[in-house]
Amino acid sequence: MAWRRFSGDPIELPIKVAVERSLLREINNGHRLKVCIGTDSQVKGSRVEFATVIVFLREKKGGFMFIYNNATNKQMSLKERMILEVSKSVEVAYSLCDLLDKYNVELEVHADINTDPSFQSNTALKEAMGYILGMGFVFKAKPEAFASSSCADKVV
Repeated sequence: MAWRRFSGDPIELPIKVAVERSLLREINNGHRLKVCIGTDSQVKGSRVEFATVIVFLREKKGGFMFIYNNATNKQMSLKERMILEVSKSVEVAYSLCDLLDKYNVELEVHADINTDPSFQSNTALKEAMGYILGMGFVFKAKPEAFASSSCADKVV
């Protein structure tokens, strides 16, 4: 499946071109932007379904997002799934970071991992944080990681 808008409309352009056009449109309309990238997953039977989102936040003016869904039949532990979510987000962030730098747009990578040790997803926190920060990105985990825990969660 290709990238799409929240409405379900497919994005026909390469994602980098679509992001640049969106950035230009929003900047030309006077909006200050921040981009947050996150991935969530759900186990559905023998499949693991993923949703990766690029969330464009307009300062004090709402936002919009682009969505990419995919799935695998590979069985994996919770920790492996959490790290795979992070790697999907980092891959998208890495492909867009030069573009976001060009237009001076702030970027955050959100991980659907709980900072509370009583939650199972916390087992992947140190690795995820190290991976994201090591790539030079701003890291957010729950409860601040809305791109993954709210936006991607709704479209997986």
